[in-house]
Amino acid sequence: MQLQRPLTLVCLTIGLLSINSAFAAGKSCEKRVNNTQKKLQQCVTVEGVREHQAVFQVIADANGGIRASGGPGYDASADYVATTLADAGYDVSLQEFSFTAFESLGPSILEQNAPNSVTYVEDIDYTLMAQTEAGDVSATVTAADLDLGPDNASSSGCEPTDFVGFPAGDIALLQRGACSFQAKAENAAAAGAVGAIIFNQGNTDDRKGLIGATLSADYSGGIPVVFATYDLGAEWADTPGLSMRILTNVLREERITANVLAESTSGSADNVVMVGAHLDSVDEGPGIQDNGSGSAAILEVALQMAKVKPRNKVRFAWWGAEESGLVGSDYYVGELSDEELENITVYLNFDMIGSPNYVRFIYDGDGSAFGLAGPEGSEVVEAFFENFYADRGLEFESTEISFRSDYAAFFDSGIPFGGLFTGAEGIKTDAQVAVYGGVAGEQYDPCYHAACDTFDNISLEVLDLNSDAVAASTLQYAMNTVTINGRKGKGNFKPSNAKGQENLGTKKKM
Repeated sequence: MQLQRPLTLVCLTIGLLSINSAFAAGKSCEKRVNNTQKKLQQCVTVEGVREHQAVFQVIADANGGIRASGGPGYDASADYVATTLADAGYDVSLQEFSFTAFESLGPSILEQNAPNSVTYVEDIDYTLMAQTEAGDVSATVTAADLDLGPDNASSSGCEPTDFVGFPAGDIALLQRGACSFQAKAENAAAAGAVGAIIFNQGNTDDRKGLIGATLSADYSGGIPVVFATYDLGAEWADTPGLSMRILTNVLREERITANVLAESTSGSADNVVMVGAHLDSVDEGPGIQDNGSGSAAILEVALQMAKVKPRNKVRFAWWGAEESGLVGSDYYVGELSDEELENITVYLNFDMIGSPNYVRFIYDGDGSAFGLAGPEGSEVVEAFFENFYADRGLEFESTEISFRSDYAAFFDSGIPFGGLFTGAEGIKTDAQVAVYGGVAGEQYDPCYHAACDTFDNISLEVLDLNSDAVAASTLQYAMNTVTINGRKGKGNFKPSNAKGQENLGTKKKM
């Protein structure tokens, strides 16, 4: 795939990197081989990571304020990453694929027509469900199998039987919980609904507000769908004779984009360590934290490892169309042969690692906090990151394997995975403030999926720390995967401690 960007932008972005690289990492880093943890982490600096974020911001500013897949902002971002890594000596490829692009064309509408006349406020009372179909419908609202109140176990809309007796031509009122938003909306459409309102579950305080929810790129319900707050949903459920209007002012169409893949020229090809982050933004903003933070960190790690000769093949990936439903990573894994899949020993995922109101989250690889474990070996990666934080006297928490990021396809293929996350739309608690600082009652990332997700939307403290964690984990498994697959590695890269040993930090459930 030939990605395009303006010549002036090419010069600017490459120039920014070359001018500042010596300052960011120090002149010694330009020549030495960073083949130890100490040397690599000295050279992977937060200034170096920020250079790449600055370039992503410049690209967004030149392309309507966004870097969404299928558009020129994403193409320029991918070209910048690919060119930078090719110049550093990596084997670089662009993997083209098609996907269903989703774009808001302007304000949408949600309003009550009866028994009262009420206009609701977009992004406060409700939000568009990503990948909704365009539509303008007015109809009576009928609820399907709601379960209101605290500690509820909603499975609203998850089964076709939830719609027994549903009047065709009505708008379905559904509640979050138990199954995907896509399943709920498609079940409603199959029952004859002309639109759907899905409101938050309300079983806990952090499941009451709005979230950045998606129906996924393969949504086929054909009806408009919006997402609303729990309080409004509960109010509507108790409103006799409710009639609503839904107008979703959006575009869905097939577009072409690409993943960027960069592979070390040395290392065993049958023992591959993959390190990934999604490169695209949403349509609402430039995505400099989500996920310019992870993308910039793995780019800087790759550059500082360019002279290293790893024992195992290292493959870095910048995924496209993640915000459209994990399309790029799904496509990549789906195109691999059985042998190629077998050769991937571990996948490390870094999606949002610099949230301003952060928590130090680690994916719950062993399932001890949330009940779902990753493929065998995932617990080892989790332990590595636990040790990384514990060795620095830092506390951390588990985050659920929710399949909302690019590790999902690797999980489904049985490949061990792990990674870090600093929070998105979740709400920070008083207990978390006591550990990490920040502001209770606010989102971990107040600019999640918003126009304010700019270069300034960051915690430099946690970005610096997690960039070192990216470097440490990448180099460790580049040299030694014995704890994951029993394969002997470099002797001077001692395996990280197994889970349960005494030097692990505090493990908590989010």
